[in-house]
Amino acid sequence: MSQYSTLQSLVLYDIVSELPGYYWSPNPAKPRFIMSYKGLPFVTIWVEYKDISIAMKSIGAKPNKDKRVDGTDVYSIPVLSDPNTGAIITDSLEIASYLEKTYPEKSVFANKSEAQIRAFDATHTSLNLPSIATIFLRSTEIMGASSVKFFVRVRSMDHVPLPWEARYDADWESLEKAHNTMYEWYQKSNGKWIMGDFSYADIIVACRVLWYKRVLKEDEWAKISAWHGGKWVQVLADVEKECNLA
Repeated sequence: MSQYSTLQSLVLYDIVSELPGYYWSPNPAKPRFIMSYKGLPFVTIWVEYKDISIAMKSIGAKPNKDKRVDGTDVYSIPVLSDPNTGAIITDSLEIASYLEKTYPEKSVFANKSEAQIRAFDATHTSLNLPSIATIFLRSTEIMGASSVKFFVRVRSMDHVPLPWEARYDADWESLEKAHNTMYEWYQKSNGKWIMGDFSYADIIVACRVLWYKRVLKEDEWAKISAWHGGKWVQVLADVEKECNLA
């Protein structure tokens, strides 16, 4: 029995899709992996992408610090609501920090590594950003029709101008280059975990790989699966096993 079995279930807000199991988005996957790793009881509430702002305002979640270019507030998922403390936390990294401080057993920031992992998170995001248009495009193909129009409008406003299709070849070149760099990072550790021991840094990498696995076409996923001798499939499998999600 988990030491947390007497807790009320934490509530994770995630973005629904038309895929089996619904999950696809990397950022909500991160707290799901952490809570599974720590043995915390939780439930998931699924939200349509177009309804995020309505749903998050209704529970009292705060908007992001940065507004959209048109001046409107940005509400994002994941959001975690903890009935045991009354806390409502937005942003996957802040949720990770909250879970670590509130439920410290089975640390994901071992050896006081939160500062280094925050830096890693920013670097990892920047490294993968140049290839994002194609991943956005594939993400629209697994969403409900009512959310696609909104997703395209806000993501093209906030991140990458349309048309996303025109970036396909350049995106794949950038994506492979990013994975070459990440492979070098792993090679500088003992190989399995990027910081030597299992940490939130590995969850960050695995959840992005999970995104690709869930939304890319079969031949596209096969391409990533073949890179570096199957390294990225193995990272995802290792992290899922470590977090009891295999």
